[in-house]
Amino acid sequence: MLGDDAEDIFDSVTWESPADNGYAAANPSVPPRPGFKQSIEEGEENRGPHDPKWYGYLITQVKDPVKEMAETKDAYASYLVTAKTNLSIFSSPNPSSRRRFQDFVFLRNNLAKDFPACVVPPLPDKHRMEYVTGDRFSPEFMERRRQDLHRFLQRIARHPTLQRSTLVRAFFESTEWHVIMHQHVAHPPGPEQPQGVIDNLSDTLLNAFARVRKPDERFLVMRENVDKFEESLSTSERLWNRVRSRTTGKSFSPLSANARSEAERAGTPDSPGEDLTADYHDLAVAVQGLGFLESGITDQLNHFSNTLLEFSALLRHTTQNTMDPFLVHLHSLLAYSHAHRAVLKLRDQKQLDLEELTEYLSGVTAERDRLSAIISGHAGSSGLGLSAYLRDKMDAIRGADDDRSRVEKMRKLDAKIKELTEAVTTAHETSDTFSNETLCEQATFQYAKEAEMKEMLGNFADGQIELYRSAMEEWDRIIPIIQRIRVDV
Repeated sequence: MLGDDAEDIFDSVTWESPADNGYAAANPSVPPRPGFKQSIEEGEENRGPHDPKWYGYLITQVKDPVKEMAETKDAYASYLVTAKTNLSIFSSPNPSSRRRFQDFVFLRNNLAKDFPACVVPPLPDKHRMEYVTGDRFSPEFMERRRQDLHRFLQRIARHPTLQRSTLVRAFFESTEWHVIMHQHVAHPPGPEQPQGVIDNLSDTLLNAFARVRKPDERFLVMRENVDKFEESLSTSERLWNRVRSRTTGKSFSPLSANARSEAERAGTPDSPGEDLTADYHDLAVAVQGLGFLESGITDQLNHFSNTLLEFSALLRHTTQNTMDPFLVHLHSLLAYSHAHRAVLKLRDQKQLDLEELTEYLSGVTAERDRLSAIISGHAGSSGLGLSAYLRDKMDAIRGADDDRSRVEKMRKLDAKIKELTEAVTTAHETSDTFSNETLCEQATFQYAKEAEMKEMLGNFADGQIELYRSAMEEWDRIIPIIQRIRVDV
């Protein structure tokens, strides 16, 4: 995956899913598992050092959106979240609970804090026009939100670390979720990190424009692959938007999907007469007009006109039920890749912390050696550059160039060197650990990405098959009617 001969981002997709384990076989109602291993029994002996290690499976669902406290100003939508799992951390194999959108936000934000090295999937944006216009409780909006939240939990379930989080377990099982949230904020998992040298230096020495001096080739390749993947997704989204626009006269925007659906149901296209569905509708009207002129074949022309109308409706139906979900999923996958990019950026920051601390330690050590050389009677600032020379002159002006002040300064520098040495050691361990975790995250994200692409493209293909199957049935029905037109020779 990270080798020198990195494959194209789509070449490694496996379109076959491994066989389900005994739990799925014994329970036909269990939905199919993701298209990669999620069992400790599957291929453990062939697992690479950075391949994800599974401790079981977690299959999640979000369903049954309900408007709570409907007659009050505090009304909100809740969703039933359910799971099927064999993970030992869960107390039940079938946990379930009702959660609102704010609960999902809390889960996502705290998972990102608790697991900074993990690619935590993003949530859909809450600030939509529906919150302004009052349509956030419409069936269309709640269904689209349900799909977004369902995909969010699916991604967490596909992550071998996040799926075993105590917060995820409480999210599915706890009947006192608000208590869990307060406890989690008051007592986050893991020891509280004290303010150390790294934290003190981060704001002063590091900046957004700093670059890693010794980049790791593995992560350069990884970032390049992410760039290519996101570029391909963006290009695909733009082209499929163009296809949609040419079919229905409307371009797609995930943030205005519900308003667009309302306009389509009302029959108000953005560009009348400039899209394929409208053209078929106009053609049907024209053929029906022909029927009034051709009295001998009026019935056949009316049937033909109806078939054109049905085909126009099929195109619109396929756009709403196949193309739009495909574009939503495509856009969501792009946002998911941005989360992966953020982890890569954070890894670079850890390495940059190490490099800056190492350079700072080197400078402090050089200053300590300079003072030691002066006290020993050797050359002072000669050969150490302009800054050391100016420092000597300033000390002389302040009267701080005597040996006693130098010894005191050396004592302080020795303490600083000890502190920095410990900080460099910690930063080195942190950087190495974070790099290893990032390599594992790359493998996990790759598996999740392949599973989502398989699902996304499969659903789109199914929608196209249904479109053309229904279209063939409509046109097959009109053939016998056309055959009844008598042609006298």
